[in-house]
Amino acid sequence: MSPPITKPTASLFSSASKPPPPLCTFLFFLLLCILGFYTLHHPHPNPREPKSALRYRNLFLSFSSNFTLASYLRALTLHPHLAGTQPSLDTTDYVYSHFKNHNLETHKVEYTALLSYPSHASLVAHFANGSAVNFSLTEISGKVGPDVVPPYHAYSPSGAAHAKVVFVNYGREEDYRSLEALGVNVSGCVVLARKGGGLSRGGVVKIAESNGALAVLLYVERDGKRGGRGVERGTVMRGVGDPLSPGWAGVKGGERLGLEDSEVLERFPKIPSLPLSCETADVILGSLRGPMVPREWRDSGLSMVGPGPTLVKFTYQGEKKEGTIHNVFAVIRGLEEPDRYVILGNHRDAWTYGAVDPNSGTAALLDIARRFSLLMRIGWKPRRTIILCSWDAEEFGMVGSTEWVEQNLVNLGAKVVAYLNVDCAVQGPGFFAGATPQLDNLLREVTKKVKDPDSEGATVFEKWAATNQVISIERLSGVDSDFVPFLQHAGVPSIDIYYGRDFPVYHTAFDSYDWMTKHGDPLFHRHVAVAGVWGLVALHLSDDSILPFDYLSYAEQLEGHKDVLSNLLVQSISLNPLITSIQEFTLAAKEAEDEARQLRWQERRGDNLALKLRALNDRLMLAERGFLDADGLRGRHWFKHLIYGPPGDYESKLDFFPGIADAISGSTGKSPRDQQAAIQHEIWRVARAIERATSALKGQLT
Repeated sequence: MSPPITKPTASLFSSASKPPPPLCTFLFFLLLCILGFYTLHHPHPNPREPKSALRYRNLFLSFSSNFTLASYLRALTLHPHLAGTQPSLDTTDYVYSHFKNHNLETHKVEYTALLSYPSHASLVAHFANGSAVNFSLTEISGKVGPDVVPPYHAYSPSGAAHAKVVFVNYGREEDYRSLEALGVNVSGCVVLARKGGGLSRGGVVKIAESNGALAVLLYVERDGKRGGRGVERGTVMRGVGDPLSPGWAGVKGGERLGLEDSEVLERFPKIPSLPLSCETADVILGSLRGPMVPREWRDSGLSMVGPGPTLVKFTYQGEKKEGTIHNVFAVIRGLEEPDRYVILGNHRDAWTYGAVDPNSGTAALLDIARRFSLLMRIGWKPRRTIILCSWDAEEFGMVGSTEWVEQNLVNLGAKVVAYLNVDCAVQGPGFFAGATPQLDNLLREVTKKVKDPDSEGATVFEKWAATNQVISIERLSGVDSDFVPFLQHAGVPSIDIYYGRDFPVYHTAFDSYDWMTKHGDPLFHRHVAVAGVWGLVALHLSDDSILPFDYLSYAEQLEGHKDVLSNLLVQSISLNPLITSIQEFTLAAKEAEDEARQLRWQERRGDNLALKLRALNDRLMLAERGFLDADGLRGRHWFKHLIYGPPGDYESKLDFFPGIADAISGSTGKSPRDQQAAIQHEIWRVARAIERATSALKGQLT
C-alpha cells in the first residue's frame, strides 16, 4: 500500500505559488476541459512538425507545480527506506502506483543482490587519567526515529580492536608519508581520519589497511569545521554492482559467486571501519599527544597526532545477506522510432529519509511522468521511446542500475540515444551539470528556456553563466551515481544535473522533508527548475528529427585534454597517435554537422528523408560506443571507457584518459624505459578508441 500524501504547511508557499488543494484540483480539471474542447474542434497537429514540438515543450513547462513536487517528496520521505527493507518496498509501490495512475506502461524488474546491514557497534575510549567514555554512536537522542538504521559503513567486515589512536588527516598516502617523517607508525593502531582530500571512504580504509592499521574511524567536517549535525553513512565496497554477480545481472536462478570467492573478497576491506559524529571525534582527537601535526594539516584545528595515549576499544558486527531489489520503469512508446530509447533515471533508496539524496530527484521524476501524461492526453507522442527509471540500491554501489545495464547490454549498445541522470536534484543554490561533451550545447540551449528559481526575470542559463563567469560543464569520470554503468561500461552519452554543490545533512538522519522545507528549497522552485531542464532535454532527444548531438564540442574537449596531457609528459613520449586521431575525429564531426545542416534544409523543403535521418542519427548515437575498449582499464576491466572513467590513483592529475592516468601513476619502481613504454601503449589505446568513434561517426567501413 502506498504511503499517503501529506499536505505541506501553507507557510511553505508564497501568495504567488499554487493554490490550496480544492481550488488547485478545480483548476486542473478546468484546464483539461479547455484542452479537451480545443482538441475536439481542432485536429491534432502532426507531433513531428517544429511548431507542434515547440507547443508541447511550452505546455510541458506550463504544467509545473511546486505544490505537487512538495507532495511527492513528503510522501516519499515519511519513513526511512534503506534498500532491502519493507519501507523501501513501500516506496517502490508508491512509484509504481504513480506511473500506473498516470496511464503509463509500467513494470518492475527484480534482482538478487548482496546487501550489508549493521548488527552491533560500540566504541569506548580509555584516557591517560584513567577515565573512560562509552560513546553513543547514534544521532542525537530523541530527534531521530527508532526506525533509522544506526550509522555504519556497508560491507565493512566485522571485527574488534583495542589499541592507541592516531590521527591520519584525510588518510591519503601522502598523509602517511608525513606521519612517517614524524616518526609515527600506525601499524597496530586504530586510525582516525577526516573525510575529504579527494579520497572515498573505501579508499581511506584500503590505504589504512595497507599501512597496518587495525581499524578506521571516519568523521566529516562541514564547511571546514567540525561540529556538523549527524553521522554520515556510506559504503566502503570497491567497484559497483552486486558483488556476487560481477559483470552479469543478478537474476533469480542465475550464477552466483560465493562469499569466499577471491573475486568477491577483493571487493571488501579486510579491516573494520565506522563513521563517527564530529562531537565524538573531537573528544578523542583532543586527548591525543605525541608529535605536533604537520604544518599542512593545521586547518584541522588539531595540535598533536598521537599515537595515544588514548586507547579505544572498538567493535563492529555486521551482516552481509542476499536480498531482493526492485527497479521500476514507465515506458512511453515512440511513434516513429520505438526501438530508439531516451532514458531518464533516478535512484529511490536512501540511507535514512532521503529528502535530498535521492528523493528530491525522485519527486522530479514523478512530476515529469505527470507532465508527460498530460501531454499524451492532448495528442503528444514522442518520436522515440522514453523510459523513466527508478533504481534501487544505489547507495550500496549503484547496484540496481548496474544489474539492469549488465542484463540489457546488447540492446543498450545498439538502441539507446542517451541516459539522463538526476540523483540529488536539490542540495541548495546554484545549477550544476555534468555531461559527455556532445550534449553540452543542448544543455546550454535548454537552460535558456527555464526560469531561474532564485533570480526574478532570469533564466537558469543566465544565472549559471553569471555565477561561473563561463559555463562550466563537468565530465562524468567519477563513480558517484547511476550514470556510471551507462557511460563507463556501456558507452551511452550521459547527463547528470543538480542544484547545489553540497549539503550538511548528507547521508545522515537529518536528510528529511523538514530540512528541505527550511533550508534546501522552501518553496520547491529549484525542484521545478530541475524538472524543467531534465524534461526539456528528454523532449529534444526524443522528438528532434536529427539528434541534437554536437561532436565538434567533443573534438574541442579532446583537444583540450591532449594539451593538458602534453604538459605532464616528457618529450620522449609521443603524442602523435593522439594528435592524428583527434584531427580525424574533428573532420568527421564537421562532416556530420554539415550533413545534419543539409538534411534540416531538405526536411524544411518537404523531402522524404526517413532513411537518411535514421542513418545519421544512428551514427551520432553510436559514436560514443567507440570510446569503449573490450579489455577495459588495467586491473579494473569492468570500466570500459577510455576517455571518461575513474583513475586508479586518487592523486592523479588527470580526470580523463583514465588508462593513461593509471600508467603514469603506476610507473613507480619501473625502469624509465618500461615506464615510458606503458604510458605510450595507453596513448595508443586511447588513439585507437578515438579512431573507432571516428569510424562510427562516418558510418563507413575501411
